[in-house]
Amino acid sequence: MSGQAVLYEVRGRVALITINRPEAMNAINMDVGTGLSEALRKFSADPELWAAVMTGAGDKAFSAGADLKAVAAGEMTRISEAGKPGIADLLRRYIDKPVIAAVNGYALGGGMEIALSCDLIVASEKAAFGLPEVRRGLVAAGGGMLRLPRQMPLKTAMYHVLTGEFMSAADALHWGLVNQLAPHDQVLEKAMELAERICANAPVAVRESKGVMYRSLDASLYLSDEAWAISDAAAARNRSSGDAAEGPRAFAEKRPPDWKGR
Repeated sequence: MSGQAVLYEVRGRVALITINRPEAMNAINMDVGTGLSEALRKFSADPELWAAVMTGAGDKAFSAGADLKAVAAGEMTRISEAGKPGIADLLRRYIDKPVIAAVNGYALGGGMEIALSCDLIVASEKAAFGLPEVRRGLVAAGGGMLRLPRQMPLKTAMYHVLTGEFMSAADALHWGLVNQLAPHDQVLEKAMELAERICANAPVAVRESKGVMYRSLDASLYLSDEAWAISDAAAARNRSSGDAAEGPRAFAEKRPPDWKGR
């Protein structure tokens, strides 16, 4: 297990995905990019798993970003080729189940882009976030410049992208980039607790709710029916599920619901 760049573990209904290069601050090379992509494909395809938590091995970094030695060797270009599992596939593909980042230290460059691609972030009080690519003559091409201004005020995002300066965990919480701060040694524990709270809910309703929020971000709420059409379609799909019948039935019978995920 120690030789694998990405570890995959199932804990109940939750997939735990760990970047496993602590000796290199969990920097992203070909093995990490491919491993993460394959792990998320495995999670996405498993109907028995309802949420995932992503973290980094060790206690220093979630991921310090692209391994510059791999960049210099041309690895990052090869793993970004269309149709191949890699970091581009990981960052561009929509996953309909919740993914939580447990940021246990530095999340820089591609590491921050991975965290931004997750639906929720639990961060260590010692965590730091940053897109320092401009300091290396590079551009944050893994979605950081696309997602950051959608998740925090534009001028604040612009400041951090153009200067490459890091953001503290406290500032990330202030701007809504992070959902929860945790003591450094409890980050994974708190992220798993959050995943389990989500898994206590109806998985079909959770998936459809996530989809509505993302698909309607750029849709008009008042000037057309676009946003409402997205919401109505999701509600109709959910009503056809067994879980939608189980929820009210369990409430009426005063018992915990037995969700099936379909």
